[in-house]
Parts: sequence; C-alpha cells; structure tokens
Amino acid sequence: MKKNIAILYEDDDVMVINKPAGLVVHADGRTKEPTLVEWILTNYPKIKGVGDPIDPAHKGDVDLRPGIVHRLDRETSGALIIAKNQDAFYQLKRQFKKQEIHKTYNAFVYGRVKNNDGLIDRPIARSRTNPVLWSATRGRKGEDREAVTEYRVLHRGESNTFLELYPRTGRTHQLRVHLKAINYPIVADKLYSKNEPALGFKRLALHSRAISFLLLSGKRMIIEAPYPRDFVTARRLIGIGKN
Repeated sequence: MKKNIAILYEDDDVMVINKPAGLVVHADGRTKEPTLVEWILTNYPKIKGVGDPIDPAHKGDVDLRPGIVHRLDRETSGALIIAKNQDAFYQLKRQFKKQEIHKTYNAFVYGRVKNNDGLIDRPIARSRTNPVLWSATRGRKGEDREAVTEYRVLHRGESNTFLELYPRTGRTHQLRVHLKAINYPIVADKLYSKNEPALGFKRLALHSRAISFLLLSGKRMIIEAPYPRDFVTARRLIGIGKN
C-alpha cells in the first residue's frame, strides 16, 4: 500500500494517525481497495496479533483488525488511535468503555444553526426504511442504543454553519444521524442528506479534529489533527479567514 499516512504521535504502546478521507479502516469483504489495516500490516507487522481474539472462521487478513480500537467512516478524516501491543489495546478499550477518551470533531452543516450550543440526546436504531442506515427519529426500528452528542457553533455563514462536536457515546454514524435529526445534516453526506454538495466538498465534511486519552503511564495526551485542504478552503469560503 503506497498511501502516505501522517503519524501525529507515537511511542512504544500507541500511535495516533491522521487518517485521510477516502481510506476505509478495514475491508468489508465485498470490495477490493486499500485499507488502513493493510497499511498497518505493511509498516508495523508486529501489530498483526494485537486486538481481540480472532474468529477461527476468519478467512485470511480480511478479518484482521490489528490494533484497531475505534474507527472512522471512509469519508471522515482526522485523528485515530492505534494500539501497538496487547496491554495498550486493552487499556484503550477500557478507556472507551468508561468514556475516558474524549473526541472532538469539526463539521460543516447545511443551514444556520440557531443555538450557539446544545446537547443532542437521542437514541439511535436501524432505519425502518433502509436497514443500511441508522435513525434517531421515529423512523427507526429494533433496539435503541443510547447516543449523546454535544455541539458548539464556531461560525455561521450565509447558508452553512461550522460546528465543533463532542460525542459522549460512540455509535455508528452517530454525528451524521444526530445532526440530520435536528435538521442540520452534514455537508455532502450522501447517505443522510438530499442537499447538493456545498463549499467545494466532494466528500463528507467531517473531520476528527482532536483526541484525548491516557497513556499506560497515566499521563493524559491531547493530539490534534490539522485540517485537510478541503477544510481549509471551506473555512475561507464561509468567512472564517486564513487561520
């Protein structure tokens, strides 16, 4: 795999990468494409055995998730933690379970968000109309999963808003589903919005800006991922400036 991935932090136990948009974390078994797992196995072969026990029925590396303790959607860019050994893997898993890992995202959404800040406390379940999607409204079915997201307005443009997001839980598509539920879907979200792309985005306008976690020593780290080029451009278009 030749894709260049920036490493934001690394020690003997963990590393934090800046995942580029368009890179899937692990294979889905249906399509053949470069994955983050492939990059890990190529550049850090010793991590291959790190993680939860492998299902005996797995078929080669397609089911391997070496060091992966959380994931980002294919089109989402930004900070993602990888465990380099088993002790670090279990410690990070415990931190996620106890909500000791804090993630900060930035997103551009359609519309001018009315409140300067807010809390979205809406359970998420499968969509009633499309089982591939998730829903936080009445159009859901099956088991409800608790989902809570805080948000803060950073800047309002004429027809879009730049948000900072703090997910308290880690449900699949949580930020995308929650923002759709309050009628401010993320720009260029092909799954959850019927709006035309805006601000020059050709992919989901969502970036994992920072992640805070504890090292095995107990020291808290805060690692920030710089904005990719499309975010820099969109910030200027919305009137934020060059910073």
